[in-house]
Amino acid sequence: MNYDDFESLKFSTPSDGVLLIKINKPETLNSVDLRGHRELSEIWRVVGKDQNTRVAVITGEGRAFSAGGDLGLIEDMTESYEAALNQYFDAGSIVNELLALDKPVISAINGVAVGAGLAVALLADISVIGQDVKFTDGHLRFGVTAGDHAVLAWPLLCGMAKAKFYLLTGDFIDGREAERIGLVSKCVENNSVLPVALEIAEKLAKGSALAQRFTKRALNDWFRQALPAFEHSMALEILTFLGPDAKSGLKGLKEKTSPQFDPIPPNGTMI
Repeated sequence: MNYDDFESLKFSTPSDGVLLIKINKPETLNSVDLRGHRELSEIWRVVGKDQNTRVAVITGEGRAFSAGGDLGLIEDMTESYEAALNQYFDAGSIVNELLALDKPVISAINGVAVGAGLAVALLADISVIGQDVKFTDGHLRFGVTAGDHAVLAWPLLCGMAKAKFYLLTGDFIDGREAERIGLVSKCVENNSVLPVALEIAEKLAKGSALAQRFTKRALNDWFRQALPAFEHSMALEILTFLGPDAKSGLKGLKEKTSPQFDPIPPNGTMI
C-alpha cells in the first residue's frame, strides 16, 4: 500500500521528516466505518517503510479527533459474528502495528476521542491534548467489555486505581485531568494542540533516529508484557458485543436515551 490507497486519512508534510496524518471525516466527527477502522491499523506499516518520514503526527480534521466506530459498524458487530470477528482482528492490528513501528508517533488530540481513535491517541509515543477536550473509553457505557487498548495501556499510563475508576464508570476526562493522572503527555491551550505537536515532531526529526527508535522499542517492552491481558480483553469485548447489553447500548445511542442493562448475567449465572 501507499498513501494514495487510503480514503479516510489525508496526508501532508509540514516540515522535513514530519508526516501529518489527519483522520478525515469531519462531517461525522471523524467516526470510522469498516474501511476507516482498517486503515487506522494499516497506516503504520506504510509509515514504517517511508524513508522520508522520521516522525508521524496524527490528528483529526475539524473539531474532533475521532468519535470512534460509526453506528453502522457498531450495529453490524451486535448482529454478525463475522463483523465482530473482523473488528477483533482490526482492533488488535491497530495496537500491534503501533507497538511494532519504531518511528515516533505524536497524537494531537484536538477534540473528542473514542474507540479506535482513542486507542491511537493514547498509544502514541507522545500525546498532546487541549485543556477542554473531553474523552471517555466508553465501552461500559455501551454495555461491552473495555477492550481496544484500555486494559493494555491505562494501568501503565495512569495506574490501576484510576484505570479501574474511569474504565468501570465510563466517566469523561478532560485534558487537564488526563495530564494530571498521566494518561497524556502534555495539556495545552485548545488552539495550540497541533502547533505544539508539530513543534515536538520537528525537534524529534532533527534528533538521532536510531537512538529514538531503539529507545521506543525498549520502552514498548512494558506494553508487550501486558499483551496477554490485551488479548483477553479483546476476546471478552467481542463476546459482549454479541450479547443483549450491546443491543441495548446501541438502542440508547440511536435514541439518545439511557440504555437499560440487565444487572444479572444471563440465566442468573454469576461468572
